[in-house]
Amino acid sequence: MKLNYKRTFLVGLAFFSICAFWQLYDAVIPLMLRDTFGLGDSIAGFIMALDNILALFMLPLFGILSDKAGKRMPFIIFGTAVSVIMTVMIPITDTNESLFYFFIALGLLLISMGTYRSPAVSLMPDVTPKPLRSKANAIINLMGAFGGIFTLGVMTFLAKEPEDGSKINYLPVFLVVALCMAVAVVLLVIFVKERKLRQEMEKINYGVTPEEDQASKITESGKEKLSPAAFRSLVFILISVSLWFMGYNAVTTAFTKYATQQWGHDVSGASTCLLVATAGAVLSYVPVGMLSSKFGRKRMIQFGIILLSGCFAVGALVANTFHPALYFMFALVGFAWASINVNSYPMVVELSKGSNIGKYTGYYYTFSMAAQIVTPIVSGALLQFVGYWTLFPYAAILVALAFITITLTRHGDNKPGKLTSKLEAFDTQD
Repeated sequence: MKLNYKRTFLVGLAFFSICAFWQLYDAVIPLMLRDTFGLGDSIAGFIMALDNILALFMLPLFGILSDKAGKRMPFIIFGTAVSVIMTVMIPITDTNESLFYFFIALGLLLISMGTYRSPAVSLMPDVTPKPLRSKANAIINLMGAFGGIFTLGVMTFLAKEPEDGSKINYLPVFLVVALCMAVAVVLLVIFVKERKLRQEMEKINYGVTPEEDQASKITESGKEKLSPAAFRSLVFILISVSLWFMGYNAVTTAFTKYATQQWGHDVSGASTCLLVATAGAVLSYVPVGMLSSKFGRKRMIQFGIILLSGCFAVGALVANTFHPALYFMFALVGFAWASINVNSYPMVVELSKGSNIGKYTGYYYTFSMAAQIVTPIVSGALLQFVGYWTLFPYAAILVALAFITITLTRHGDNKPGKLTSKLEAFDTQD
């Protein structure tokens, strides 16, 4: 059984467009809130958290709705179309300095983005055999990284501050990103035949035998539901997801503040550390996907947890002053995060059937988004009231706790197997 890389790249176009948008949103919207509308940090912070708050209920809801519809494409097309229009409206309202219309456009934009993220992500397991989903998820993550890089490149050329000191016109950047989103989804719709591919997967039971299927059992009423053991595994996986997101996100969101407080100079060194971690993760996605096929998802996650918590523990000891060796540590952080992130979502949807993948995708995002809402509050309180030294111990402990919960899981892993040849890892079927 071999992964169809061409198909997976095409399916990843949806995630490419999503990540291209969120990179733009996270980079520019805070500047608009501050520079155009004069909003303070607390109000702006709440507005920037709205997407995570909406995601808590919108992602599970639209995952379930797309399950019931039996199609992902209508949600992807509708969500992208509205998002593209609202993306163009945002810089127009910024130029006109119309706070009322800015908030209307922003609200509609966040809602429309929420309608299709779960369906877009669910498309990968819809059309990929279960044993190959870690490899496929590595490609999807890589496509998402390319989306973010694309937006950063566009901003570099089109979001320069005018020489006369006037306000930056963000319309060209938003237009290019909106066009990119539209083109990506048009290509997805043209080249990925959702119904045909889902039927192919259903015929082969998503690449597993009935004996290997971890998803469900038939109850006396004739309905399918998770066995008690599988349900316990699902709970432990989702708790693990929350724990490692809380630990990792605490460092990525607060490290620049930590550096300025502890090091006493500008944030360039801290920003470079985070860039190295991101680059390390991006470069590791595909190799980690291949290693996961050989050693198993659970083992790769356990390895990633040990490495990540170890790096954070070392950071607690040495990161109080800057040293170039921190770049190496953050490169290891990136590799560790890739080892975890590539395999966590496939472990969750491994417990799903073809008819409820969207629901399980929603579960995954609910727990990951909740963690990203909670951890800035908790870690921020520790930084403010206890001290900045708490950042790395906090992250290390939470990630280490995830080792316990993931070890308690008995379902969601793939069956490791050796590649018949090195070239098989890159084989593509049409």
